[in-house]
Amino acid sequence: MADLKLERDFPVSPEILFAWVSGGTKLLQWWGPEGLHVPEHDLDFSRIGPWYSVMQNGEGQQFKVSGHVTHIDPPKSVGFTWAWHDDQDQRGAESHVTFSVAATDTGSRLVVDHRELVDADSATNHNEGWTSSLRKLEALCK
Repeated sequence: MADLKLERDFPVSPEILFAWVSGGTKLLQWWGPEGLHVPEHDLDFSRIGPWYSVMQNGEGQQFKVSGHVTHIDPPKSVGFTWAWHDDQDQRGAESHVTFSVAATDTGSRLVVDHRELVDADSATNHNEGWTSSLRKLEALCK
């Protein structure tokens, strides 16, 4: 198993940042790596329950991920399970993600903590994906 942790600071209040990482309409604007869009989803981390998203690249290739929101503590944290689907729509190995938000002197900090990934290669791939997604969030959340 492998874990990864990413941290980013934003010049907004914890409440505003939390809205970006939990609310469906705001979350959808930055969800997924650069170059992908989300044609199908049930992305709402503001409530306990199932979620999913289908990300699609410019060539039409789709990538489905789903899980279950396990906890929500506004404006501090939200946690959810995470598993990719294969070509037959079967869920693979499940990992766990927590978005934590904390106040800083200049706004707030987001910590993305992705735990229990299957191996180091998976952690590297997820690190690239989250880093790309967070670049999108940084451009929006000013």
